[in-house]
Amino acid sequence: MKMSELSERSGVSVASIKFYQREELLPEPERSSPNQARYAANHVDRLRLIRALVDVGGLSVAAVRRVLAAAEADIPLDWAMGVAQHAIPGSVELPDQGSRGVTEIDSVSASMGWMVSPDNPGRAMAARVLDSYLQLDHEELLSVLPEYCSAAEIVARVDLGTVALQPNRARMSETVVVGTVLGDSLFAGLRRMAQEDAAHRQFSRAES
Repeated sequence: MKMSELSERSGVSVASIKFYQREELLPEPERSSPNQARYAANHVDRLRLIRALVDVGGLSVAAVRRVLAAAEADIPLDWAMGVAQHAIPGSVELPDQGSRGVTEIDSVSASMGWMVSPDNPGRAMAARVLDSYLQLDHEELLSVLPEYCSAAEIVARVDLGTVALQPNRARMSETVVVGTVLGDSLFAGLRRMAQEDAAHRQFSRAES
């Protein structure tokens, strides 16, 4: 197909396609001459993946390049997941080792028997949140940490279960990237829906 058809089928503008080509995010098309290129179904799939990672996942083009390279590389799947986790916007620096947040996160992680690397971005994010709870005089919110961990463990097992169902290594790698990056947005959306439902059930009855 020509670039105009590729644009129509993928929903990505010609200008954006050319930009992604310059950024080397797309596979090289088949060329019959220097000015004639033919695109295939894999180009449509790649463009849709790029747009999802950018528009829904919030990744920069540079981050998309890193996660796509990880997905296509012959590396362990947990390494590919680590690359995707570090690419997600919102990463923060780990608080000082003496912070209460770090202590609490490491303690509950150990109690769950989790194998977590020191530089896992989730460790830093969670520790920062707990320190913020304390600074805002909401120490009571730390009491729900074990329940949060149990819920997160269930979600993680579901995530990895979908990876194991994929038919080949390439598809497994792509699922790791898509599930890691887009799954954050999905779970945040579902949590907000569940919160509204729980609030209606608990507080509306109490106030009536």
